[in-house]
Amino acid sequence: MNRHPRHIFIAFFVTLLLVISGCGTSNVDQPDTGDENAEETTEETADTAPDESKEEIEDEQTEDEESEDTAENGGESKTDKNDNLQDLTVHYIDVGQADATLFEYADRDESYTLLFDTGDWTRNDVVSYLDSEGISSIDLVVISHPHSDHIGQLAEIMRRYDVGEVWMSGNEATSNTFQEAIQAVLDNDADYEEPRMGDEYSIGPMDITVLYPDHISGDLNEESVSLLMSYGDIDLMFTGDAEKGAESAMVRSDMTLDADILQLGHHGSRTSSTLEFIQAVNPEVAIYSAGVDNQYDHPSAEVVERIQDAGIDLYGTDVHGTVILTTDGSTYDIQTKEDGTISPKSTGSTSKKTSDSNKKKEENKSKEENNTSNCVDINSASIEQVQEIIHIGSARAQDLIDLRPFDSVDDLSRISGIGPARIADIKEQDTACAK
Repeated sequence: MNRHPRHIFIAFFVTLLLVISGCGTSNVDQPDTGDENAEETTEETADTAPDESKEEIEDEQTEDEESEDTAENGGESKTDKNDNLQDLTVHYIDVGQADATLFEYADRDESYTLLFDTGDWTRNDVVSYLDSEGISSIDLVVISHPHSDHIGQLAEIMRRYDVGEVWMSGNEATSNTFQEAIQAVLDNDADYEEPRMGDEYSIGPMDITVLYPDHISGDLNEESVSLLMSYGDIDLMFTGDAEKGAESAMVRSDMTLDADILQLGHHGSRTSSTLEFIQAVNPEVAIYSAGVDNQYDHPSAEVVERIQDAGIDLYGTDVHGTVILTTDGSTYDIQTKEDGTISPKSTGSTSKKTSDSNKKKEENKSKEENNTSNCVDINSASIEQVQEIIHIGSARAQDLIDLRPFDSVDDLSRISGIGPARIADIKEQDTACAK
């Protein structure tokens, strides 16, 4: 993997300017007396050049521009670079309520395999899928963040395949799954990197820009490694479980966020995919990974409506199974294992005519029952599950476990750093409950 040569080019350009500006001068400032003569001499030389016509000079300038384009693209012109691309296949693997995406492509005789997240710790579906694809080596494994539904099968992958490099955010978790994964990385010869916002890499013809994080503070979801992956003219974005704060920071940055394909953050949860972010990315296709009838009600009806209202094609692994995208760098094609229609979940309705007060009571009762059956119970959920709750990182998750039981969600204020504003955020997320 090589960084873009922009720093080398800038250094060369500055050196060239210094050489030009320094020729024929001393350290003492000189009076400005020769500019007109210099211009006249230049014009005169151009007018009297015996063997060069205006057309020939323009041809040379065009050749110079083409040479610059070729140099900046590693010896190929921009047009040639796309023309020479072999197909990239991206597998958004159906791994239930987890995440795993496989990239396969080649450049001439060199093949490349990348993996973004590694599924859930209770399953072996990612390993099985890699085996079915005949994978024996992986150039890069990216773990967006250390929750067990994203880092789940990394340990087995490190033991089973020849892995060249592993990227992580640098945040840590207390789960056995994380500890086992880290030990497997340490026992392996793979390189290790903690990429940061603005970093740029190339893996063969794939260019990668790191969109987030710029630093870490222990907020596992929010500080997910987020990448823009460019293959020819086709851009794909992955943000792990990054939430509204991370999305806002990306929008405020000076980086280009425009992408053709967007994997929705946090399994399509309403903690992510804000209108501002969706408008900045402006995707043609959105894809989310979620389990069928999962307890979190992912994807959020609010997010589904937002995507559909924007005219963006929407695919989900809970509805379509594994989603496979193929691109030649100019166009793309999407195939699914199963056909289906993604619709916002019904909020229910009453068939009888009731008073407004009775109707409100029924709706509240229905909402409470739904929340209780599809929530993260802060009195019984695992340490990995409670980290699905906004503002509950690995450290606070352990505090939550230690401070159980809680009388209500409001009682989470007993955890250090959880004040009224964060309690309000937790309630708005509508994920936590106390049974």
